[in-house]
This record gives sequence, C-alpha cells and structure tokens, in this order.
Amino acid sequence: MFQDLKLQAEYIKENFNNVQIVDPIVGDNLIIYTSPSQLIDFLKFLRDDQNLSFKTLLDVFGADMLGLRNPRFEVVYNLLSYKLNNRITVKVAIEDRDEVPSAVSVFSSAGWFEREAFDMYGIKFSNHPDLRRILTDYDFEGYPLRKDFPLTGYKEVRYDENLKKVVYEDVKLMQEFRNFDFEMPWEGVKKVVQKNDIK
Repeated sequence: MFQDLKLQAEYIKENFNNVQIVDPIVGDNLIIYTSPSQLIDFLKFLRDDQNLSFKTLLDVFGADMLGLRNPRFEVVYNLLSYKLNNRITVKVAIEDRDEVPSAVSVFSSAGWFEREAFDMYGIKFSNHPDLRRILTDYDFEGYPLRKDFPLTGYKEVRYDENLKKVVYEDVKLMQEFRNFDFEMPWEGVKKVVQKNDIK
C-alpha cells in the first residue's frame, strides 16, 4: 500500500503512462488528467489494480472553464479507495461538442451523475443507457450552469389559474421608469438629544 502520494503517482505513471499527473501534489489526493479515449481503461485500472483499489465512485461533475482556458469543459471523477484510505481525482478536458465515454460500465452509479452533467452543461456521454435531462424540464432550452447562460434564463414557468395548467412564457424583466433624486440631502433628525440634556 502507498502511504506516500508521490509513490502512488509514480506507480500509476509506470503502469499507465499516458496520463498527466498534476504536480505539485496539493492536499491529500492526486489530480490526474486523461483523454476521453483512455478514460474507461484508466478507470478500470484504478478500480481493479490490487495496489490501488479505487472501488467507489463518489462523484462525477462538469466544470465550465469559459474564458479561463481551453478546452472549455472538464468532466471530473472523484474516486475513493478504502484500502489506501484516500481519494483520487480524474479529469477529462473536452471541447463544446466532444463526447466523453460513459463510465456506467465501470461504475453503475455514474449514470445519475452523467445525466446531471448533461442537463446542466450539455456534456454528452457516449454509450450512456439513458442520457436525458434529470433536473430541468424536458422542454428546457439551454444548459443553466454554462457561463454563457443568462442569469434570468430564457423562459418563465408558472401555473396559470385561468387556464388551470403550467404555461411557459418568455422572460420579461421590463420595469417602469423610476427617477431617483440622489442629490437631495438626507432629511433626518434635526436635533440629537444627548444624555446630559434630559432634565
């Protein structure tokens, strides 16, 4: 077993040399980049290797790096090894229209996480058994966690009492014009009563 993360990183690099390990190691887990084409094989290696045994998938999520770096998106996998008592983070960097292979064949729980990443970021997972929206409505337009998605969204959903059904309307944020006079002095208390003034 590896008590030292540097030894663990060297072992992974020796056995799977096409990955990029983030150096310096920060905190108590490794961060490793791999390509979409090698993702499934790498996850199987981390899970099945007797010296590693990262058998628990904790989370899969997307991250939008718009304006920070290219490629735009990252898909992040957090794994846990009870044997080593530590975690590992695997990242895959992709462009907007790229697909990532689904990890459902390696970790069955990945299906729910991948559906959320698809719903929030529009990241597509090839060979996913049921890739559809999970949090937003099926008619929802866009992907709400992308950095270029408007804060107000595109549609407003509300229940119409007259029609007795849910209706979709374009977002309307228009307000009537209000003129504020910021130059007017504050009209507060004219005289402040001090403690000594009370008789």
